[in-house]
Amino acid sequence: MRARAVLGAALLALALPAAHGARVNAARFGARGDGHTMNTAAIQKAIDSAARHGGTVVFPAGTYLTGAIFVKSGVTLKLDKGVTLLGSQHIADYPMMPTRIAGIEMSWPAALVNVYRQHDAAIVGAGTIDGDGKVFWDSYWDLRKVYEPKGLRWASDYDARRPRLVQVFDSHDVRIGGPAAHPLLMRRSGFWTLHVCYSHDVTVDGVTIRNNEGGRGPSTDGIDIDSSSKVLVQHADIAVNDDALVLKSGRDSDGLRVARPTEDVVLRDSVVRDGAAGVTFGSETSGGFRNIEAYGIKVVGHVPVGILFKSAHTRGGFGENLRIHDFTLEAIPVVLQVTLNWNPSYSYAAIPAGTLDVPPHWKVLATPVPAEQGIARFHDVRIWNIKARGARSAFEVDGYAQAPLERFSFDKLDIEAKTGGHINDARDWTFTNSTLHLGAPVVIDRAGAVSGLAEGVSVVKEAPAQKNVSNQNQNQNQNQKLNQRTKEQDKS
Repeated sequence: MRARAVLGAALLALALPAAHGARVNAARFGARGDGHTMNTAAIQKAIDSAARHGGTVVFPAGTYLTGAIFVKSGVTLKLDKGVTLLGSQHIADYPMMPTRIAGIEMSWPAALVNVYRQHDAAIVGAGTIDGDGKVFWDSYWDLRKVYEPKGLRWASDYDARRPRLVQVFDSHDVRIGGPAAHPLLMRRSGFWTLHVCYSHDVTVDGVTIRNNEGGRGPSTDGIDIDSSSKVLVQHADIAVNDDALVLKSGRDSDGLRVARPTEDVVLRDSVVRDGAAGVTFGSETSGGFRNIEAYGIKVVGHVPVGILFKSAHTRGGFGENLRIHDFTLEAIPVVLQVTLNWNPSYSYAAIPAGTLDVPPHWKVLATPVPAEQGIARFHDVRIWNIKARGARSAFEVDGYAQAPLERFSFDKLDIEAKTGGHINDARDWTFTNSTLHLGAPVVIDRAGAVSGLAEGVSVVKEAPAQKNVSNQNQNQNQNQKLNQRTKEQDKS
């Protein structure tokens, strides 16, 4: 408890506003908010000027068309109500640079707004950052049509270069957000919306994310916290077409090489209205997760899963001391899902025989991972005060017999669901003070794996002997269902 209090106090301190210093008006450097003039150079000059002594860049009301801009140390980029940064639709306006994308280190286009290897920087205000991303969504689908018949589904997300909306990379003491009455609006991102990677002491407070406008953009995650620490996210309102609030830590061989966990993170007091899940761990699990707390989350609308753990048998990594509580789920089909063989056509890279001029990142993705390192191990997870109404299934849990999901504790669950679903490959799961109104019981694969459920709520169905080797077939059936829901989400 003392550690939690200390972490909470530290994260609250991050949320306090810093001094803004001198105000620098971007219009003085030639920025024009007419929606047509390209303002990249003018805005960057204003930022660079403010960086000399520390200051705040401001804008007259208007829409400022721009390519990638870079917020420097000591600078606050302030977007007041009525100010919009509108992203260019030309990929050349986003320079290639070293970063991490979907779990591997590689060169990738810069984001629209970047805090790249900086400190004491902020992006704040009641204005808007608009990626105008549909041209990038369409380019992705065009590439998928070419790649999938060739067995290259796994390469599509890495080869269809699309700019993120905001990138915080290798930085610290960064604030992003707007006032409670008028949060910072982020919309129509070409790819992930807010990516916090290799960073620490970051606060995101007061953001509204809307990516499903003018279509449903693929992989338009909301807030991705990636191999970072001491991060606070609060007062977020998210509608996207993939993961909403998501924790990541690297993919496969490259993620295991970096071996950098995501830890000391708080997600709280937020709403997810559209996305793959309310809160997601993975699928990039290689660096592991430690000391994560998520609470005060409301999940409503077009969201198939409330709480999602996903990985693959080449990811590896771990999750420990994870605390998830005080969630409200309204008509969300699945309350808790754990799938460790997620989306095989994306998760497992195999370069087709005879391929010439193999890109370096393909070789990284296809690097084998030893079996003993490949399975993510989740243990010591506490989940409590979860209220779910209108669910189809309470649990869809599939792990691996040789690496069971250990010591999950559940308290004060209040779930109404058509079926209890199933819990496979668990060890030492306990339920206390919980009320489950189920149309059919939870099916558990092994006697003694789960304790504390009321009589009639669960039934044990012993698995066949070969299940001691792996659950891949059963996992794949579950993933086919999840993938179908994902495809329905992805339709533009």
